[in-house]
Amino acid sequence: MEIIDAVFLGIIQGLTEFLPVSSSGHLEIGKALLGSQSIPEESLMITVVLHFATALSTIVVFRKDVAEIFRGLFSFRWNDETKFSLKIVLSMIPAVFVGLMFEEELESLFGGNLTFVGFMLLITSVLLWLADRAKNTGKPVTYKDSIIIGVAQAIAILPGISRSGATISTSVLLGNDKTRAARFSFLMVVPLILGKIAKDLLSGDLTNTSIEPVPLLAGFIAAFIAGFAACTWMIALVRKSKLTYFAIYCFIVGTIAIGYQYFYA
Repeated sequence: MEIIDAVFLGIIQGLTEFLPVSSSGHLEIGKALLGSQSIPEESLMITVVLHFATALSTIVVFRKDVAEIFRGLFSFRWNDETKFSLKIVLSMIPAVFVGLMFEEELESLFGGNLTFVGFMLLITSVLLWLADRAKNTGKPVTYKDSIIIGVAQAIAILPGISRSGATISTSVLLGNDKTRAARFSFLMVVPLILGKIAKDLLSGDLTNTSIEPVPLLAGFIAAFIAGFAACTWMIALVRKSKLTYFAIYCFIVGTIAIGYQYFYA
């Protein structure tokens, strides 16, 4: 893998992990437009490295929150940090269940079906539009909310549904404070990313890869910087109710995808 390719993949991974545009949906559109052979398959190693970079960028952005959570957990008392950690665990259950129980069914959806992807992008657009018009409150995420947000995250496995868009929108529509909604959305994905990385490491598949360390490092740095910038930017956008721009973008791309599938495919 060339350094420029690794940097490009890193930037895409860093941006789409946090911006509500659905990276999986855009990948399916790219495959349909350019042909599946035109987009080289990412090796497992580069995927693991880039995901670790975005997880690390999230931890850095929320370093104060993460430090407080760990201090609270290691005090071995039932405090706010312990309650927040339990909410994170509850939010992970739906996605883990869906990922393990319906792995083959989900993989079948990633076959360049632009009509499906287009309609999912339209759903993302509606969610973002509604969330932008919700009133900002001081309401924290409850245990019940965390499970519902977790269901939204599980649904976002579908190509075209943005994970950050679905989870933040769901949280805001439940009446949660917008800043807290963004914070919860970004922190809840870190354990899932780290868990997936651990699963890939334990599987032994990484021993079959042969990528040079320099492209890996370049991709890691690019993903970290892009992820840090996108995560910080999204927090500000959610707080200032600026998600409508992404809603319009997803609506346009979704409509074009459906039209292309209908008239040209």
